[in-house]
Amino acid sequence: METVTETDREHRNGNGYDAAAQADLGRLPALIESLLFAAGAPVPLARLVEALDGPERREVTAALKVLAEGYEREGRGIRLVQVGGGYQLRTPAEHALWVRRLLHERPPRLSRPMLETVAIVAYRQPCTRAEIEAIRGVEAEAVLSTLLERRLVRVVGRKEAPGRPLLYGTTREFLEVFGLPDLSALPTLRELGEAEILSHPELVVDAGGVRPPAPAAADREPAGEAG
Repeated sequence: METVTETDREHRNGNGYDAAAQADLGRLPALIESLLFAAGAPVPLARLVEALDGPERREVTAALKVLAEGYEREGRGIRLVQVGGGYQLRTPAEHALWVRRLLHERPPRLSRPMLETVAIVAYRQPCTRAEIEAIRGVEAEAVLSTLLERRLVRVVGRKEAPGRPLLYGTTREFLEVFGLPDLSALPTLRELGEAEILSHPELVVDAGGVRPPAPAAADREPAGEAG
């Protein structure tokens, strides 16, 4: 059982953390920077709040904003980005050439079939292999296996249909690779322009999400005439 001394009581406030730490919120951006640097992968806001064990959510959010604006204003070699459901420190895209030279790495490449397949999954999820093949017009088992290995898609369940086929959806790694904070940040089909592979008559994607299209005016039953 923890022993709390009178000194401890004097230094604690109603939120349960030291008053000295509360008074030192000006160092919060630097502390968050250390946490994100150590984590490497995107860290959700809730996880940051939990790890800091004191500052409130709004204070952590404000500190993240200060950190991000500081990197931009000073033209630093790292940026704070919101990606994959969390926050992560990344190098700017314009520095990619020099980073690859240092690490002797080539950027991961996705073939056209892989891009088409992962795009269909992203916009139609959850979807089955048969649905993907119906849109692409070719067999998709091998491509799906590769995307599963690269952790860009995952099995999210089974469809309530004969044979109970597997349903596929995207992963957090998908969001990280494509630099998206969440699925709501996917561009609309209109913004994609030439994404003919996704222009399926049963799919509408916009700021409101993914849904079947509204019936065209000509398809609607005409309203009855007033007598």
